[in-house]
Amino acid sequence: MRHYDWHYLKARGMDVALRIKALGLAVWRWFLRLTFKQRVWLGVGAVVLVTGLWLLLRARPEPPQLPVVAAEPIQIKNMEVYGDYVGRIRAQQSVEVRARVEGYLENMFFEEGTYVRQGQQLFLIDPRLYRARVEKAKAQLNKDKALAQKAERDLERIRPLYEQNAASRLDYDNAVAAAESAKAGVEMSEADLTQAEMALSYTSVRSPISGHVGSRNVDVGTLVGPGGKSLLTTVVKSDTVRVEFSMTGLDYLRSKERNVQLGRTVAERNWNPSITVTLPDNTVYPYEGLVDFADPQVDPKTGTFTVRAAVPNPDYVLLPGQITRVRLLMDVREDAMVVPVRALIIEKGGAYIFVVRPDSICEKRFIELGPEIDNSVIVERGVAPTEHVITEGYHKLTHGQKVRPVEVYQTDTAR
Repeated sequence: MRHYDWHYLKARGMDVALRIKALGLAVWRWFLRLTFKQRVWLGVGAVVLVTGLWLLLRARPEPPQLPVVAAEPIQIKNMEVYGDYVGRIRAQQSVEVRARVEGYLENMFFEEGTYVRQGQQLFLIDPRLYRARVEKAKAQLNKDKALAQKAERDLERIRPLYEQNAASRLDYDNAVAAAESAKAGVEMSEADLTQAEMALSYTSVRSPISGHVGSRNVDVGTLVGPGGKSLLTTVVKSDTVRVEFSMTGLDYLRSKERNVQLGRTVAERNWNPSITVTLPDNTVYPYEGLVDFADPQVDPKTGTFTVRAAVPNPDYVLLPGQITRVRLLMDVREDAMVVPVRALIIEKGGAYIFVVRPDSICEKRFIELGPEIDNSVIVERGVAPTEHVITEGYHKLTHGQKVRPVEVYQTDTAR
């Protein structure tokens, strides 16, 4: 910029200042010419104008932000109450096959671990001694029958002689006694024959039930029976197995409160106590079992009582003696009020939840809790079925606070 430009601008600025000063003097002269009343109205207008501009241009305070919470409706549904226990698998029948007569084991007619039918021959004990006893008993029976026939004929001959006084009373009594003794001898021989035939039949050892036969406990040629080894093998029937587990006295009282009788089937009810079994590989066994027995007394040593359920085992997946996990259906709570577990707040005074009213005001409610199933819990009392419970955002709420609820719906995780 050249030096004479600066002088030009300075002169220009002085000219503007003189004009502003002149304008101010003109306004002041105009104000002095006004009357008092005009000056008052002018002042009032200026105040109104300034006040209006201040109201229009002032910073407006932001409205208070309501806390956003997630609210879910209280669900009304049937809830199944379960108990988890440790169970043991037992066979429906397990029978020990023993030798009932003494002798040397002559033969074996089965393969270990196979299925055998009731009455199927398993072993043969040397029958020759017992067959000879049967023949001896038959011979003795025939001899006694012959003696009985002779005694009967003698009695028939002496009876008319005695009636005609041609024979003495002593002869007649001897004939009667001989006939009765011979008859008793026949009966005794028949009993001996029956006993000998039974002993002979015991030499053929047969399966008492249908099932799977275990391993043999003796080898062919071994002396078995009363003077030797008597246990030959075991036959197990396991197409239906029994699952036994122990429950506490508290479980029993809780069942009684709900009028649930373990081990009894109630026809009027659409459900009965049943179990599901979890296999060692954590898979659930496909067949359920109905509880058919509950021990009527508690073991004082353990404080528990035994409960048993019958479970179908057509494919022989469950093995007797196996330890497994058992889940027992103990109760079905019909039309129960259910809330998510995450909505609960536990304190020393009890458990409570926050519910939101239709006017978006939250209320703190102390509730009585029932059983917990998966991620839900049954509420016995403290809420109404039509209310909404706050599941998220309740940590800083206070009773009576206004909130902005966002309604969500609970996923059904109960069985």
